[in-house]
Amino acid sequence: MRTYRGRVSEIRLDRGGGPAAWIDCPRRAIPSPGRYLLAADEAAVLAEPLFAAQVSPAGFLAAPPIPARWHPGAPLSLIGPFGRGFRVPADARRLAVAALGDTVARVLPLIAQALGAGMEVALFSDAPLPGLPSALEAQPLDALEESAGWVDFLALDLPLSRLPELRAILGSLPGRGWPSPAQALVQAPMPCGGIGECGVCAVPGRGGDGRSSWLLACRDGPVFDLSHLDW
Repeated sequence: MRTYRGRVSEIRLDRGGGPAAWIDCPRRAIPSPGRYLLAADEAAVLAEPLFAAQVSPAGFLAAPPIPARWHPGAPLSLIGPFGRGFRVPADARRLAVAALGDTVARVLPLIAQALGAGMEVALFSDAPLPGLPSALEAQPLDALEESAGWVDFLALDLPLSRLPELRAILGSLPGRGWPSPAQALVQAPMPCGGIGECGVCAVPGRGGDGRSSWLLACRDGPVFDLSHLDW
C-alpha cells in the first residue's frame, strides 16, 4: 500500500457538485479515470475517497464532495490509488459518457483522455456543465437511449441510489442489455479502501451463472462492467 504526502493548494466551486480541491502531490499518487485515493487531514476520523476531475504534472483537482473544513495549505495523508478504473476497448472510436449524478467532474479525465486519442465523444447529463472542449458534444440525459446504435463504448458515472432507474434510462428491456460494451463508475461510500470489508459500499451484482451476488465498490470496483451489475 503506497502512502504519500499531499497539500490542498486551492479550493474551487464545482457547478452543481459543491467545493472541489486542487491537491499537490507526487505524480504516482494521481488516480487514473475511475480509480480513487483515500485522503485524510489532521482532523479526519475516516479517510475521504477522492476522484480526479483534472490532472496536472504537480497534482490533480479532486472532484466533489470534499470535507468542508479543508482549506488552502492543509496537509493531507494520501493512500492509493485504489480500485478498478475505466478500461476502454482499444478498437473503440465512439465514446458515450453519461453522468447521472449532480456533477460531471469524475468523468472529465476520461473524456480528455479519449479526445486526446482522437475518439468521437458525446456527454449525456442533466448536471450543470463546466467549460467543455469544443470537440465534445453535450446532450441531456434523455437523449442517451438514441445513441445506442452509434456508440462503441458507454461509460457511466452512476450514483448507487440510481441503479434501480438504469434500465429505464438506457431503454433496455428485460433480457436485453445495452448493445455495446459498457462500464459504470458506481458512487458509494468507500472509507476503508477495501481493507476493512465493512460492506458499506456493497453493490448488487450477478455472477457468471446469472445468480445475484454482492460486490464491494471499494475492492471489486468502483468501475464495473455493466453486465456484472444487477440492474
